[in-house]
Amino acid sequence: MYSTVPLRIHELSAEELSVYRTLDPSRMPDHVAIIMDGNGRWAGMRSLKRFLGHQQGAKSVQLVTEAASRIGLPWLTLYAFSLENNLRRPRAEVNFLMRLLKSYLESNVQRMMDNNVRIRYIGRTHELPPEVQDKMQWAAETTRRNTGTTLTLALNYGGRSEIVDAFRALAADVARTGRKIEEITEEDVHRHLYTAHMPDPDLLIRTSGEMRVSNYLLWQIAYTEIFVTERYWPDFRGLHLLEAIAAYQRRERRYGGLSEADAEPVPEGEGAHATA
Repeated sequence: MYSTVPLRIHELSAEELSVYRTLDPSRMPDHVAIIMDGNGRWAGMRSLKRFLGHQQGAKSVQLVTEAASRIGLPWLTLYAFSLENNLRRPRAEVNFLMRLLKSYLESNVQRMMDNNVRIRYIGRTHELPPEVQDKMQWAAETTRRNTGTTLTLALNYGGRSEIVDAFRALAADVARTGRKIEEITEEDVHRHLYTAHMPDPDLLIRTSGEMRVSNYLLWQIAYTEIFVTERYWPDFRGLHLLEAIAAYQRRERRYGGLSEADAEPVPEGEGAHATA
């Protein structure tokens, strides 16, 4: 169900408003997830240092989150820092990203309060530097009573590691309760994921034109609509979020089924083999 928080459509820009007016309010997504890609390439195309691309990307986070809050999007989840980033990027870049995260939280918590945004996190955040964890906890505690968009940052996150962590927790649960293995359901797995408190994404946006999901929300995006744009993340704005939602609304979500228009009658006595 879409948010019941009062909308702030009047705060959209003229361009954003023109796209918003084409949308069907009854078919808005509840949850949009974004793979924010292209910071380094954005900087390289301008002969700038990579860190300037990351700084501009942080500005995009702020602007897209504010647009999401104005249209009443309940859940926005951003792939901010992957487990692979932490393991494979140069330490100098990782350290800069940690400083940038702290700076982003310090600078934007008041804007989150002004926009009724609540911030949360998913990932192996316990492996991040203690001073970063402290700042994250401070921001989450400060905004926890807000009732608008929940902004979730995936930090030190990997989809496979999330599933491993869920299975470990589920195995411990089974050992404690004596439950039979054959009784385990998909819902049991879901309850042990980092995202157990939120709905699965309706729409996944990837910037920079790459055609892969990069180990992001692997369990959760089983039936998510995917929208890929060539635009690099530092150039992505609220307008482009609305354009992605417009594209999402032009699709028919089937969840492995068929619409009435596409269904063909099956002759009596003949079996049928269905594929998802």
